[in-house]
Amino acid sequence: MPLEVIENITRVEADNRERKASAEAKAKQIVADAQRDGLALLQQTRAAAADRGRELLRQAEARAAARGDEIGQEAQAEAERLRREAEKRLDMAADLIVGRVVKD
Repeated sequence: MPLEVIENITRVEADNRERKASAEAKAKQIVADAQRDGLALLQQTRAAAADRGRELLRQAEARAAARGDEIGQEAQAEAERLRREAEKRLDMAADLIVGRVVKD
């Protein structure tokens, strides 16, 4: 074989090794970039989910507080109604007691 053919083959093989090494390095870099981006996205998603959870909890607490206020107002109104009803019966009870005491 002529020397220039051997040199050509050697050069082509060296070029192929360089391209293969370069391709492997690029592939490793792509994988590393994808992992880094994936972890960043995962952290963003977790942070967003935590923020959303806190917001939902805040809203639930606000609704619970509002409902607690409603229940308190309803209970106060019911207590007032019962008090008025008891006052109406108080006169009847007093008359009944006076009537029994006077009878005796």
